[in-house]
Amino acid sequence: MKNVIIIGGGLAGLISAILLRREGFEVVLFEQKKYPFHRVCGEYISNEVVPFLNHHKLFPLALNPTNISQFQLTSVTGKSLEMPLDLGGFGISRKSFDSWLASKAGDEGVVVINDRIVECLFDKDQFNLKSKRGDSFVSDLVIGAFGKRSTLDKSLQRSFIDRRSPYVGVKYHIKTDAIENNKIALHNFKKGYCGLSAVENETYNLCYLTNRSNLKSSGSIPEMEHEVLKKNPFLNHVFTNSDFLFEKPEVINEISFEKKEPVFNHILMTGDSAGMIAPLCGNGMAMAIHSAKMLSELIIENQKAGFDRKKLELEYASLWNQNFAKRLSTGRFIQKLFGSPLVSEITVQTGKSFKPFANYLMKKTHGQPFS
Repeated sequence: MKNVIIIGGGLAGLISAILLRREGFEVVLFEQKKYPFHRVCGEYISNEVVPFLNHHKLFPLALNPTNISQFQLTSVTGKSLEMPLDLGGFGISRKSFDSWLASKAGDEGVVVINDRIVECLFDKDQFNLKSKRGDSFVSDLVIGAFGKRSTLDKSLQRSFIDRRSPYVGVKYHIKTDAIENNKIALHNFKKGYCGLSAVENETYNLCYLTNRSNLKSSGSIPEMEHEVLKKNPFLNHVFTNSDFLFEKPEVINEISFEKKEPVFNHILMTGDSAGMIAPLCGNGMAMAIHSAKMLSELIIENQKAGFDRKKLELEYASLWNQNFAKRLSTGRFIQKLFGSPLVSEITVQTGKSFKPFANYLMKKTHGQPFS
């Protein structure tokens, strides 16, 4: 049986680890931070993943996720569109869900190492890895689940890493009565948008994506929120009438939506390491879970048939593109509709007068339920 090293302990990495370990693989997972911890994330998961999570006893019912069935979109000036979500979804914090999955992985026998892989070389049909602490590791298979942007991407010389990205992500948890707990809202502001939805324990996730130019012109995150985000009356109400629970926000720079490869230097990429959908589509967490399922099942099937690395890589790349390439391109298109006063007004008005248009875009960025 092949041994597997998984680099990154988010949703894609943890679920891959659990599924492979259950089939007898020796699995070591590297996550540089110790659970539990926060991640910059919208923390909304489409219900397309629920049959799969239930089937594998991985749905976090014990964490009391929030059921979300309604959607609101506002323009920069506060024009509002509301509609039901097609499949709906649930809200759960990454701090809680990732930690819960990590505990499940440990119970299954996955070895979790709190260290960062800084080098991963493929030679003579095996991988040689080095960690930040200076330890060396050898593995038959490596899964890359290290997220949106990593120092390992630079070490691997992936093409997207040298192209600068203007996007900055900022996240808070808040207590608020500014939105119903069954609703997810996307509020436009100049050169950005802010998502707001409930997670567990009557807490709400507030996460926004902004262009770096907003931050540069304002000088600081609080000043930018005051000068830019609060121009939207809905956001002004949220920021003025909510209790912010973090001492300081979680921030991530240079979020990239560039095309990536699902297989690179024989590393099998999953989740955001393989491709990141625009956050406004609300489907990144579901895609991470789905890609982990696809990859793990292909590895298991390939091992049972007699390991064939080339066949595995070709099949995974094909299946990944078949399931996600169009969603990512649609997400990049929809992203252009946000953050502009004029375009956001037109988008909201079009959605209000022609609901099938809004439903069409929603379906194009989401998949069907799977198990």
